[in-house]
Amino acid sequence: MPTQLPRIAWTGLGIMGSPMAENLLKAGYPLTGHTLEPHKLDRLAAQGGTPATTVAEAVRHADVIITMLPADEDVESVAHGDGGILAHARPGALLIDMSTVTPRTAVTLARTGADHGLRVLDAPVSGGEAGAIEGNLSIMVGGHRADFEAARPLFDVLGGTVALCGPHGAGQTVKAANQLIVAATLQACAEAVVFLERSGVDLATALDVLNGGLAGSAVLSRKKHVFLTRDFSPGFRIDLHHKDMGIVTSAAREAGVALPLGGLVAQLVAAVRAQGDGGLDHSALLRGVERMSAA
Repeated sequence: MPTQLPRIAWTGLGIMGSPMAENLLKAGYPLTGHTLEPHKLDRLAAQGGTPATTVAEAVRHADVIITMLPADEDVESVAHGDGGILAHARPGALLIDMSTVTPRTAVTLARTGADHGLRVLDAPVSGGEAGAIEGNLSIMVGGHRADFEAARPLFDVLGGTVALCGPHGAGQTVKAANQLIVAATLQACAEAVVFLERSGVDLATALDVLNGGLAGSAVLSRKKHVFLTRDFSPGFRIDLHHKDMGIVTSAAREAGVALPLGGLVAQLVAAVRAQGDGGLDHSALLRGVERMSAA
């Protein structure tokens, strides 16, 4: 007889969470979802998922619990308290936090989860909305190898690059480095775009040439159309990247590492957010360069 797939509880059905949960449903996993936005529960139900009105209801019978939430305080709120995951998950369940939080939060969650009989992994992702929809995310995992191997079939549905990076918190540390590189690359691309346009060069041709050489990157490939159309519909919001740059600088400080470029890029992300662009895609760093370059 075929092996029964584990029952999944999913909390957080945002830009990333909804398509990720739907990919697991398409792969045949029974999935119960919870979020604070009713229309997203309707979307989940339309895809074959089971809506839950509370965290406790979602996790009570789950074999695997996955959280995909915006920030540390959201993860802590959902995990702890009388109505939270730790109070209602069954002992032995696997808790996978795919949110982007500080390494410190990941280590604390693993410790408190173990106290409640749960196995815990931190497994943040990179790839944006497109990667979530395509099931081609990069997934960086921290935790015990046995738990990683147990979760591997799920990760393989959601991602194309999946790696155990080390103990609890290691996944979040790698994600912080990822966000540093992405922000710095976006800023460099934004400056190049304004430089090229102001110099009278055909932008589409120039970006194709750049992307075919050493300057090429996944960032440039993914965001080229945004730079050409100025359509900053959010795939990953400036607000979230601002939060992530705070994680980068804080974790680097704890590690005793200087990030001169990272500190500057964090300020540039913060500036664009302060100018009202926090709800736009992080490629809207281009707008900050344009404002600084205004005649």
